[in-house]
Amino acid sequence: MILWFIGTSIATIWFVFHDKQFAYRLVVAGALAPDAIEIFLGHAGPLHSLVTMVAIMVVVMLVTYGRKKSRSEMLAVVIGMFLHLVFDGAFTNTKMFWWPISGLQFGDYSLPVFDRGLVNIPLEIIGALLILWTRRQIQEST
Repeated sequence: MILWFIGTSIATIWFVFHDKQFAYRLVVAGALAPDAIEIFLGHAGPLHSLVTMVAIMVVVMLVTYGRKKSRSEMLAVVIGMFLHLVFDGAFTNTKMFWWPISGLQFGDYSLPVFDRGLVNIPLEIIGALLILWTRRQIQEST
């Protein structure tokens, strides 16, 4: 599932910020990263945990202290990763979402995208429509 995460992430950023200069490509990279990385594990891992996302954001804030451009770019990636958790429904699996607070054993949870099965088809269509809608909104704001 690619278009769902692209469409929902850029539409959310546009809706919240109305900024055509926002680093949308980096948000998209962040929104796709958790599944793109954890597909190689064969199951959901730490990148589907809110605690991990908060830790990543803290690291980004500390590492980019005093570097405004780097910070805004890295935060765009982290925001995309947070949006992935929302639009993937990662919060529906409490143990996975709150790892390691819910226990150090992560478990063998499948990626939420695989759990949805055929529901992914209409979500991909919605994602494509959101991409088109957001593109039109950005062009009309010029």
